[in-house]
Amino acid sequence: MVTVEFTAQLQRFTTTPQVQCTALSLGEALEAAFAVNPALRSYVLDDQARIRTHVAIFIDSVLVRNRTTLAHALRADSRVYVLQALSGG
Repeated sequence: MVTVEFTAQLQRFTTTPQVQCTALSLGEALEAAFAVNPALRSYVLDDQARIRTHVAIFIDSVLVRNRTTLAHALRADSRVYVLQALSGG
């Protein structure tokens, strides 16, 4: 099963459940999480369904760099981590 996890930073704004699902792509895995808590969608994706600039997503410890597509392939046992990206200097 694919596991989708959200870091604690997002819990300040909404419930962030750990979700296990069968998904072939990042988009499918995120949709499974959004089905559990629809409010997550607006924190993770913008109105064009792109990954927001303040969010970082890792698939099996590899940063997702293409924010415009959610078609990234997943393995049957992939782990997806969604976290709030930090910036500053």
